[in-house]
Amino acid sequence: MRYLIIGLGIYGANLARDLVAKGHEVIGADSSRTTVDAIKDYITTAYVIDSTEESSLGVLPLRNVDLVIVAIGENFGASVKTVALLKKAGVRKIYARAIDPLHESILESFKVDRILRPEQRAALDLTHEMALGTDVEALRISDDLFILKFKAPQYLVGIPYADLSLDRQYGLRLVAVTRDVDKTNVLGISHDEPVAFDFTAPKATVEKTDTLVVCGSPQAYRAMYRHMNL
Repeated sequence: MRYLIIGLGIYGANLARDLVAKGHEVIGADSSRTTVDAIKDYITTAYVIDSTEESSLGVLPLRNVDLVIVAIGENFGASVKTVALLKKAGVRKIYARAIDPLHESILESFKVDRILRPEQRAALDLTHEMALGTDVEALRISDDLFILKFKAPQYLVGIPYADLSLDRQYGLRLVAVTRDVDKTNVLGISHDEPVAFDFTAPKATVEKTDTLVVCGSPQAYRAMYRHMNL
């Protein structure tokens, strides 16, 4: 897919790099030449423009991208005006970053397709992960049900998936596995990319680059972690 990211600060630049690493085409824009210079070699095209000026915004390929992401976070006014101008220009699909509840409310009034709340999401995810006390990504479904993603513990490496008994032993249901493979993106940069792995295949065994996704309670995960680290 082809993305346009307006605002290449820490959040926008990291988002751009992650999208490129996954094989997408990314066009970036920012009002700071220094910021653009820092990212231009990692993305397809980068523009130095003031997105609050309608004439400047018009140089961007607004009609030739699948999604425009307004990642401006530090300048509340610039974010809102940029979204307003994109709407006026008839941009089909817009995601916009919100930095506080007021900002979010204003963006909601523009009916953007999605409001991004990276700081709030990161804080909530970190809270869940800190509560677990280990290096694990957590998605809360309910008070007692989470989707948990973590690298295969050394304790499990080499064990056939058919012999794992996470459900019976700990009350954790294994729902998916990814395995890191070496990939090259559109810019020729080599990177490890997680790819879905069929853990139900005969003779499939746990490898150290595997990431396990399980469904269960935080208490069940902590019990498993303690047992494997005795």
